Amino acid sequence: MVILFLFIGLFKAYKNTKDVNLKRIEIKSMDSKPQTNLRILQISDMHLENISISPEKIYHTLKDEKIDLIALTGDYLDRKRTLTKLPDYLKVFKKLDPTYGIYAVFGNHDYVLKGKSFNKLEEILNEYDCKTLRNEYELLNVDGHSINLIGIDDYGTGNSDVEKSYKGLPVSDYNLVLTHDPNIVLELNQSHFDYLLSGHFHNGQIHWPKPFHLAKMGKLARQKIIQGLHHMYEKPFYISEGLGQTGINIRVGSRPEMTIHEVEITKSKASSNAAS
Repeated sequence: MVILFLFIGLFKAYKNTKDVNLKRIEIKSMDSKPQTNLRILQISDMHLENISISPEKIYHTLKDEKIDLIALTGDYLDRKRTLTKLPDYLKVFKKLDPTYGIYAVFGNHDYVLKGKSFNKLEEILNEYDCKTLRNEYELLNVDGHSINLIGIDDYGTGNSDVEKSYKGLPVSDYNLVLTHDPNIVLELNQSHFDYLLSGHFHNGQIHWPKPFHLAKMGKLARQKIIQGLHHMYEKPFYISEGLGQTGINIRVGSRPEMTIHEVEITKSKASSNAAS
């Protein structure tokens, strides 16, 4: 009987990995001036070794959505043999035709790959028009609004460099940060951001009875900040539960997610003055 209940529990936990949650997050501007909206699709923690969602299901779920930008926030895979699975997913993201492109940062699992294998991962991403950002930024013009898209490399593996990421950053209307490990937000008290997207924690993945195993993953996890929308320095940041699974392909108390962030952006006084 115990074995039967265990089997049923594992089966349900595996089925949870197929139950993708399309979340919608609205980030409002505090300014009442005319504004524009930026619709960002965030995909995080695909973990292609353990993913239950096909490229076809992703496309079917998202094909009718208006998407301005796709943000891939790391942990694509960690085995050389899995590189062949990545193009089919990237083809879908490209087919969704985001107005301002696809941008990607790397996570701790990606850095398990070494040398030529890691270079091949980056090469495949770039081949399918995913621009990789490794402690660097891209300046976007969105309906006349300037946006600094800042990609900070993975914090947990020691690859992040906030100073380099912000070096030469122009005055803009909005600073949007993409990163994998949300713990980097604790290092941004002197570096301005308006919104930050991250992943890494999977909401524990096995969140039962509590995700005690996340305690070793830094200060945020110890504060039980492991998924969803939070604020630091009065600025919002978001932690995705991720699309795939790591270790074992089950979820308990968590669901795979894709997230659409609708962000309001207004002209900043500093940007307006710089342009005049």
